[in-house]
Amino acid sequence: MTTLPSAAPRVSPWVLSAFWFGTAFHWLLLLLILMPANVVRFVGEEQKGTYLGTLTAVGAVMALVLPPIIGARSDRTGRRLPYIRLGLGVNLAGLAVMAFAATALAGLGGFWVYVLGFLLVQFGNNYATAPYSALIPQLVPPEQRGRYSGVMGLLQAVGQLLGAVTAFVVGLLKLPVLVSFALIALVLFVPALVTLRGVPEGTGPPAQTPARPALPWRQLFAHQPFLWVFVTRVLFALGQYSVQPFLQYYNVDVLRQRDPATSTSIMLVCIIVGSIASALVGGRISDRVGRKPVIYVAGGAMAAAALLLLVAPSYPAALALAVFFGLGFGAFTSVDWALGSDAMPSASSYARDMGIWHVAFVAPQLSSAPQGALLDWGNAQGGNLGYTLVFGIAALFFLLGVVLVRNVPEVVRRRAHAT
Repeated sequence: MTTLPSAAPRVSPWVLSAFWFGTAFHWLLLLLILMPANVVRFVGEEQKGTYLGTLTAVGAVMALVLPPIIGARSDRTGRRLPYIRLGLGVNLAGLAVMAFAATALAGLGGFWVYVLGFLLVQFGNNYATAPYSALIPQLVPPEQRGRYSGVMGLLQAVGQLLGAVTAFVVGLLKLPVLVSFALIALVLFVPALVTLRGVPEGTGPPAQTPARPALPWRQLFAHQPFLWVFVTRVLFALGQYSVQPFLQYYNVDVLRQRDPATSTSIMLVCIIVGSIASALVGGRISDRVGRKPVIYVAGGAMAAAALLLLVAPSYPAALALAVFFGLGFGAFTSVDWALGSDAMPSASSYARDMGIWHVAFVAPQLSSAPQGALLDWGNAQGGNLGYTLVFGIAALFFLLGVVLVRNVPEVVRRRAHAT
């Protein structure tokens, strides 16, 4: 396995993570605020969960297939930035199509134009993701990856916070939906330029030792660190996507909030404030004690919060639980990239393997379709049974992730301390 020396990385963690900041803003405002509201206006209340879950799942199919393919191509060419540039352009074009459809809102006909725009967004964003994901293992020594992953987690949380605040302000001022799409495009584009200009093409790790040959696709999951990091990331993502797409509906149906977009934005702010508090600290701690202890605490906190939301007596209590969930989520994201980077089997296939690792996060979006259908079915039985089922399943996924991360070989931890 390739190891990197203890030399200072050539790129600032803030520059390297800037693109992830814009991406976090992009997905929070799009997936959690705009899409749920737009889908209700397209299809009505009775089928909102089914259509939203299906739309999310359709986008996830592209996110499943594209990153490993583009990552492998990036590895063969030895280039990263051209793929990020092209993906960014397609992403922005897709946002324009979605904005047009949401503004026209011509019934189901407009909905399918909206779906087309969303597919373009998914294509562009995932086209850029695998080459971008390769930059941390390529540029950063193992003993500094926790710090870099912490900065990435912090900027992700700040981007999400800005997205939630933006949604609140847009809702408060009753601004047109076009304004939200324009802001998403702007906040995605500008930080992407920071990363594209700050990471020189061809930049590689300092004095890297010769890389082992890339493992064939079929043998990749025989590499134990990669296998278990992939499995546990799938479980944590399943927990997240069991709840996240339906928070706006939860605010209406369970918490009885009259302005669901605003109340959801406030809840998201609480989650993100908690995650900011733990993101940078968690990454630094993981460089000293290993990745797994941080995951144990983070997963336990998220599971507890998901269960307690089912019995939250009021909206303020739910907001307190949102902060608690955020503390766990921030700690998890602070070590997520470091854990994945540590598990890569060869420097010869960083982009391909990080693209496959990224699939562990996006593939669980496919669960949104059955979870949305389960939500609608359960709620039709009465007593908000749908939310009990969906949130309970989320807690189970988080707990399974905590249990199974113990199987990640300790070699990952030792590499984190390597000098």
